[in-house]
Amino acid sequence: MNWPDIAPAAATLFFIMDPLGNMPVFNAILEHFDRRERSLIVAREMIFALIILMTFLFAGTAILDFMRLSGSSLSIAGGVLLFIIALRMIFPQPVSDQNDIVEDPFIVPLAMPMIAGPSTIAILLLLSSSQPEHIVDWSIALLISWAGTAAILTASPFLMRFLGNRGSRAMGRLMGMLLILLATQMLLNGVSEFVHSLQTG
Repeated sequence: MNWPDIAPAAATLFFIMDPLGNMPVFNAILEHFDRRERSLIVAREMIFALIILMTFLFAGTAILDFMRLSGSSLSIAGGVLLFIIALRMIFPQPVSDQNDIVEDPFIVPLAMPMIAGPSTIAILLLLSSSQPEHIVDWSIALLISWAGTAAILTASPFLMRFLGNRGSRAMGRLMGMLLILLATQMLLNGVSEFVHSLQTG
């Protein structure tokens, strides 16, 4: 295991999953369930999200080959998606009211797109396609970020009482600022790879 590669990948995935920023939405959707039902739903949705993300991680190279996508295009697209997600984290939308909440949020919207969203999937596709020999390391990074996200969302009622809505928004915005830095670096890497391919091609 290559921890110098695993740690930044896990941190990036954790920032993108944004458990602190998602806590108010999870609480709004699940507040009418009792504690036991809530824990079961969070566990179920997190397992569904992990299955979806693992599928894209291991099928990443095949998907890119089938769609004839280059690593530079994926890096640029992933950077743009990360930038948009980061802006939404810094300037969050208000949580919808109770009338818009479904009775049992099966897969949508908790597992996907809130956890297994397009930005997370894009990062996993980029990792698996650019360095497929490190697929075990990327799997460990995904599991670490997923476990941290699951722990925070499971404990979200307590954390929301401790942090409050303002504290949760502040933490989400801080993660958004860090994610903007990662998105910018990904965009620069993608543009650099594209320019290099033009020069060598």
